[in-house]
Amino acid sequence: MKLKIYFLLLISFVFVTSSAAQNFFKKQQISLLNQWDLLDTLSNQSGLFKVKQYKPVYILLGNYSNNINQKPQSDNPNNSVSDNMSLKQVEVKFQISFKTKVFNDLMGSKLGGDIWMGYTQTSRWQVYNPDLSRPFRETNYEPEIMYIMSTPYKICGIKGIFAGIGLNHQSNGRSDPLSRSWNRLIAQIAWESKNLSIIFKPWLRIQEPADKDNNPNIQNYMGRGELMAAYGKGRHDISLIARHSMRFGKNNRGSFQIDYALQIWDNLKLNAQLFHGYGESLIDFNHKQTTIGIGLSLTQWR
Repeated sequence: MKLKIYFLLLISFVFVTSSAAQNFFKKQQISLLNQWDLLDTLSNQSGLFKVKQYKPVYILLGNYSNNINQKPQSDNPNNSVSDNMSLKQVEVKFQISFKTKVFNDLMGSKLGGDIWMGYTQTSRWQVYNPDLSRPFRETNYEPEIMYIMSTPYKICGIKGIFAGIGLNHQSNGRSDPLSRSWNRLIAQIAWESKNLSIIFKPWLRIQEPADKDNNPNIQNYMGRGELMAAYGKGRHDISLIARHSMRFGKNNRGSFQIDYALQIWDNLKLNAQLFHGYGESLIDFNHKQTTIGIGLSLTQWR
């Protein structure tokens, strides 16, 4: 009798723990509608000044470059380095990113439209380079303000999610000759299906006086637009970011970045990243390389 009771308790324990484990490891996709508070019901609105996910948050514990930029150059002579910097090809790369809504229904309840502020910071850290005292090689700071409005339509099973426009500043906060910065007006159009999110961002650079422009013609390298596509299913996320100069001939340049993330423990994910092309960072805006990294992430695009 006792044996039967123990057996039933064991079966119950296995059933309960397996169900809990399935729920624990079940990947919850967060749609763009939720991320940008675009659902119709007020109960789904997160309110103002609440920090929300924006771009992926990750750390690549090892990020290898086949052609690390030892001597950053620019068409502005004040922003060119004359000596090699003795950098290691493997470094740590990490990114933090968040956004918050600061104003509801800017155009009134009928037209809608919200104002958001966002911030993204991406750093490259030469932590494996004791000869240079393990410096941060490059950190890019990217604050922005955006107007986002819902665009409810459907084409071939793909739903229109939002359209928007914003002002974006990106800089590395350094002095000459390593200073790099630019300002852009960025439009956004987003679509989504059950497992796929797509965001297209064309932009226009706000020009600077030639003597103050520390990265002339940056748009011929880092592009005039970007396409992001992210697919998520179960514990798997894969995303592609492609940029292009929108020019041909000698200015036919761009880049792509592919990320794959596998959920391993609740919100913690194993993250692998591949980048190829120009503009992996601002200091590398006109430098072509391929990088491969692996590490951990907390949030992805979905």
